[in-house]
Amino acid sequence: MPNRYIRLIIEKNIPYLAGLMDAYATVRYLAPEEIDAKAVRECDGLIIRTRTRCNEELLAKSEVKFIATATIGTDHIDLPYCASRGITVVNAPGCNAPAVAQYVFATLLQVVNRPLNTYTIGIVGVGHVGSIVERWARALGMKVLICDPLREETEGGDGWSSLEEIARRADIITFHTPLTSEGEHPTYHLADEAFFASCRRAPIIINSARGAVTDTRAMVEARKAGLISGLIIDCWEGEPTIDPELLALADVATPHIAGYSSEGKIRASQVAADAITTFFMMPRVTLDAPLTLAPATKIDIPGLLESYDPMPESHALKAAPDTFEQLRNSYHLRHEAPEGREED
Repeated sequence: MPNRYIRLIIEKNIPYLAGLMDAYATVRYLAPEEIDAKAVRECDGLIIRTRTRCNEELLAKSEVKFIATATIGTDHIDLPYCASRGITVVNAPGCNAPAVAQYVFATLLQVVNRPLNTYTIGIVGVGHVGSIVERWARALGMKVLICDPLREETEGGDGWSSLEEIARRADIITFHTPLTSEGEHPTYHLADEAFFASCRRAPIIINSARGAVTDTRAMVEARKAGLISGLIIDCWEGEPTIDPELLALADVATPHIAGYSSEGKIRASQVAADAITTFFMMPRVTLDAPLTLAPATKIDIPGLLESYDPMPESHALKAAPDTFEQLRNSYHLRHEAPEGREED
């Protein structure tokens, strides 16, 4: 019999979790817009995604003790407030990193006009995602610049580039940072008017991190002025309401699905399930899904092209931007890029 004293809410769009914990707790499956202060008032634990803002407004009158987010990021969660309330928060770092890296290269192949190995790529943020992008870019013969002040301070050594150097030297600049507003290295509007003005090679800009890492108005004006030559946007300020001018100027525009691979969702859902069952001392549950493979150590162009074509999603979003959330929630999960074939 389920333990009726454990009351859970699981966002119903998170795959592979339906029914798994119903034998051990009282579980409600709700759409993101249904997870409000009234819904969580008599709730002990949540499994959510980025659409649920976990802050005082949501949680003040609740009995929530635990939040698992089936995402890499936590910027939708007020961590200091949760800590002040004794609410434990768990995320799933790295779960969709291979899928985001796949997105970066698959979209680039739709925009570039010469072989990738003739480009210099600047990677801003070299964590779970950025490190895979770096590894694959080097395997493809690209010149690589990496910028990660936190890692540089921790690890030291040579080989790091400043944001200013990347602006000067890179033909492609891709962002893979969390969204932060405080600390020594805040990332909110990291790419602002001054940054775009300092770009010297009219780079292609990719944002598959968080929308507010790039300043929308500054990016629009930079594109119109020719300071940047291409835009690949998956993460948008204010989404699901997105800037129509940025949408029109983007070469590839997608509804925040860069990380939406079947393998990534399996990893994230299993992390969330393990965390919540451990916290509430329930039996471990295993997803009814195939075991996930390790991400490819390198890729090749034919395999990448075969694995993912981002343009149908881009065309759909450009045709009907008001369907952003619908397109995101109904996205058909793709498989990650396969291991690159050995050259003869």
